[in-house]
Amino acid sequence: MRPQIDPSIPSSSSSDTPSEAGPAAASPPSVQAPDKPASLLDRDHAILGFNARVLDWAVRDDVPLLERLRFLCIVSSNLDEFFEVRAAPHLDAVHHIEGKGAYSARSFVELAAAAHKLVERQYSLYNDQLLPAFAEQGIRILSHGERNQAQRQWVKEYFERQVRPLLVPVGLDPSHPFPQVANKSLNFIVQLSGHDAFGRENDITILKVPRVLPRLIRLPAKVAGKQAAFVSVSSVIRAHLHEMFPGRVVGQFSQFRVTRHSDLAVDEDDVRNLRTALRQGLEIRHYGQAVRLEVAAGCSEHLASFLLRQFNLPAEALYRVHGPVNLVRLTQLIDLIGEVDKAKAPKLLFPSFVPSWPLELTPGESFFERLKHGDVLIHQPFERFDAVLAFLREAVNDPQVLAIKQTIYRTGADSELMALLREGVRRGKEVTVVVELKARFDEEANINWAEMLESIGAQVVYGVVGLKTHAKMLLVTRREGSHLRQYGHLSTGNYNPRTARLYTDLSHLTADPAMTADMEHVFVHIAGQSKLPRLSRMWLAPFHLHKRTLEKIALVGEAAARGESARIVAKMNALTDEAIIQALIDAGRKGTKIDLIIRGACMLPARVPGFTDNIRVRSVVGRFLEHSRIIYCRAGAQEDLYLSSADWMNRNMLRRIELAWPVTDARMRQRIIDEALVPYLLDGRDAWDMDATGRYIRVDGGDAAHGAQQALATRYASKRRGDES
Repeated sequence: MRPQIDPSIPSSSSSDTPSEAGPAAASPPSVQAPDKPASLLDRDHAILGFNARVLDWAVRDDVPLLERLRFLCIVSSNLDEFFEVRAAPHLDAVHHIEGKGAYSARSFVELAAAAHKLVERQYSLYNDQLLPAFAEQGIRILSHGERNQAQRQWVKEYFERQVRPLLVPVGLDPSHPFPQVANKSLNFIVQLSGHDAFGRENDITILKVPRVLPRLIRLPAKVAGKQAAFVSVSSVIRAHLHEMFPGRVVGQFSQFRVTRHSDLAVDEDDVRNLRTALRQGLEIRHYGQAVRLEVAAGCSEHLASFLLRQFNLPAEALYRVHGPVNLVRLTQLIDLIGEVDKAKAPKLLFPSFVPSWPLELTPGESFFERLKHGDVLIHQPFERFDAVLAFLREAVNDPQVLAIKQTIYRTGADSELMALLREGVRRGKEVTVVVELKARFDEEANINWAEMLESIGAQVVYGVVGLKTHAKMLLVTRREGSHLRQYGHLSTGNYNPRTARLYTDLSHLTADPAMTADMEHVFVHIAGQSKLPRLSRMWLAPFHLHKRTLEKIALVGEAAARGESARIVAKMNALTDEAIIQALIDAGRKGTKIDLIIRGACMLPARVPGFTDNIRVRSVVGRFLEHSRIIYCRAGAQEDLYLSSADWMNRNMLRRIELAWPVTDARMRQRIIDEALVPYLLDGRDAWDMDATGRYIRVDGGDAAHGAQQALATRYASKRRGDES
């Protein structure tokens, strides 16, 4: 069977005006790329634009209420990371009054304006739509003014028992300077009148709220009545601030939260032990450069200005919010509702989704025997990631398996996979684990896993100096008679069972000798840092993935120039590499029809007349996070399909160990096209198309339209029911 994307299937397209289902995102500013015929879109604004599309899920009334809250919190979490990682260069340009590339005082002001607009949308949604909708369901987050006398008494007793003993106000004076305030922690600033115990008039006090305190507290039924009632810890503290300062009068006050630059920077060429250096960096991460200040909307100008000076921030970095300064912590409400009303909670959530056992596997069948008959594809989360764990479990328990090699980027703090690797060591296998210590915000978990594995005798490798190991590989070597045979697993996603239930990814199991030999070469190269042998199938970054990608795009463009059939469909998280963008533009101008399904940031301006007419850019934002990386190319009679661990970003191409590998099995290729590409080109529910101005417009396919993820979930559910019957 010849795999193909049917030419009759239209490219992704959109109407010229915003649909009623969702607003069009604002046009992002552009940045002039050197020697380019037109400007590219700005990356940081593209990231904010993606979060605006995620926020649309919190707006949609066809989404269950608690899921709308979840999407609101996801956007807040994404914004936290955005400021922690992306804001500092813009802010540095403000402080130094000079620009560096895309960073300048102007870029900071423009970025802050876009962020403020998104934050205002969040809190407007929270206050005007979600809170009233929760109230209709008998769910209330009660402010002090809304609490009755019995509730106030309960809150007072809770404050005295659980909160007050943990609070230590710090009065500011020459011997008590402004305290260190941790990244994203909840704090209060309080202005007092009168004199302290020593007769001094120090009027500013900082009150830190410990992270161990829950941000939401459920009121017991005896005072809540028939409703599910909650109070926020900030509301509890506000109501009893005066009790913290006997003999003083509390005047102005506000909750506040500062976000700090948190991207760890370690000079790997100048450290003797990367693990130790990263541990030391983790200790100070919470106290990096301040980049954002959030205060209550009613915070006085005097207190806000005081805080801005303390954190050395310009006025644009101040965010006045009408609600809690950390919306992320409201995810706690989702769990609390389930505890209060187990019958109501499921009605406010998405119907539970139960993934199928992989279609190409038979439960109980040996993976080694199955793979001798051909490769296996697992489409997560529609199919169970448990099958990957089962593959590793069989390898650990099989006495004929001699060696297991594994890369770890993100696996979580509590991982069955790591427990299996540990058991493999105990059973005498040669276990080699490439642990990426610099996986952002997973550094501590990975350091702990590395130390555990080293302590029991596993060979732990930290990758190549200066490069992050982002490739996802698992290689098993097994004795079969007088020969050794290898079995491999490659994936577009991480070895993390939790995110495997939430992210769409493709897993590829193979016993193809050419593929497993390439995997072996890559493992040896990473561990020994020896010269990389010539790979027969795979493309490896930073050596030739970028070059091969550019060559493949150029070949398709040349076919188009000759009048042959030419098509590119690429699906990934981000497109920001300028060389690849230019190659796509060149191929498109030669006649190649190009569809780019880019979930997040895309700097390529689509559908610009005379420039990118043949290029369509689509973002699909669904219940699950789109995470798979797929590249389909057709140049005349030649068709190729690659899976990859890499997005089309400069860092992935030149500063990481990444893999792309071909899918050569015709049946598997057609399945990937049918499940992971075509449905997304036809999505009429969860897709957004970029117009010629750089705006994203939500596709309105009408009431009967289905989203790609919804269609796939329905298909797999039907298959599961058929298997069970």
